[in-house]
Amino acid sequence: MSDERRARICVPVCARRADELRPFVSRAAEVADIVELRLDCLDEDQLDPSRPLAESLKNLLHDLLLNFRTPFIITFRPAEQGGHRALDTSARVRFWQSAAEELSREEFRARVFADIELDLFESPRGESLREASKNFSVICSHHDFRQTPSDLASVYERAARTPARVIKIAVRANVITDCLEVLRLLERARRDGREMIAVAMGEAGLLTRVLAPSRGAFLTYGSLDSAQATAPGQTVARELRRLYRVHDITERTLVTGLVGSPVAHSLSPRIHNAAFAALGLDAVYIPFETADVSDFVRRMARPCTRKLSWNLRGLSVTAPHKTAVMSQLDWVEPKAAEIGAVNTVRIEGDELRGYNTDAEAALKPLDGLIDLSGARVAVIGAGGAARALLWRLRERGARATVFARNGERARATANAFGADAVAFAANTNALGANTNAPEGASFGGFDVVV
Repeated sequence: MSDERRARICVPVCARRADELRPFVSRAAEVADIVELRLDCLDEDQLDPSRPLAESLKNLLHDLLLNFRTPFIITFRPAEQGGHRALDTSARVRFWQSAAEELSREEFRARVFADIELDLFESPRGESLREASKNFSVICSHHDFRQTPSDLASVYERAARTPARVIKIAVRANVITDCLEVLRLLERARRDGREMIAVAMGEAGLLTRVLAPSRGAFLTYGSLDSAQATAPGQTVARELRRLYRVHDITERTLVTGLVGSPVAHSLSPRIHNAAFAALGLDAVYIPFETADVSDFVRRMARPCTRKLSWNLRGLSVTAPHKTAVMSQLDWVEPKAAEIGAVNTVRIEGDELRGYNTDAEAALKPLDGLIDLSGARVAVIGAGGAARALLWRLRERGARATVFARNGERARATANAFGADAVAFAANTNALGANTNAPEGASFGGFDVVV
């Protein structure tokens, strides 16, 4: 399979009523390269109980497959593998045997896939299923919603022994380095000449959803909207297409991203990816949900030790890693060393070089509005960004006071920059929103609050 082939976005459609499927498919087809019909989402009475299952399925599938020319994946997932129904083996086998005639039609075989789970092929009824599936295209899938198991290679080999055209393995990434095992499977599939879907679910697995197509994945999944996600960490399809531009990513694409925890709320991907697109740069910016920054640097970032071949060129660093990351770097600019926090890492050759841009950027909006010399400034928080602010405020001659929930940390941060410190509990206002402001405190005595 060519490295340059076009990426595919698959949008799952999950509806409780059969008459909702057509409008959902119509919406999905606007952004999807492939539409997945999650028939396990249908209420049990939606497959006409007054007719044999085969006839009911035929009518349902025939209507959708004839009216939409998009490729389809048909799925009937049991609850224990992320589906919406409690289905025993017999019910699942009966479903696929009933669907076989329609899926085997000549006009559908080239663009319709059946997603059949590996455990079903390996069940005592598996042999009959193998026979039934010889005449249509199969995706053999395996799901683990708890973890990334250590025996992924074995799972891949078992799936490769089925009649499937495509192997799908979706596992939970509890830490970002779990993505390495998933992407390694894609490399093996490419060497073996096998088509494969490889997904690391959860927020820590986002990079696989964005980068896997450029590494030969048969497709990546994107939801119709945030409420329609069918798996943890599933990105909205429009974001995959427009924000991350997955159809344009290749293995040569310059990769950058945000290291921190949590990062899902960050606007940085929208800002940076919009800038890359406007400038016509072959680059992408991805949020990297990272619990252990040293492990991330060693196994994924540092060129001489990383286990992933990618064109990673730089990182933004956010809480809680702005200070911790410094010990992992080869060089830190003097200003950042004095501040005690790094928010930008450049990868130059084999070196990781750290910088701090918070100090300049945070006070930029105040230029020309207030003379900070002698001004009283309240600084909310005591993390890396606060350290940069305090450093710059000291340079400007301001009198700063640090407000933070952790009194010990507030005092330590304040003392490092000759500031005062106040500890407080998070306050909840009348609307029930966490204001993150000192309880009962007034900022009337301060000229600026940052």
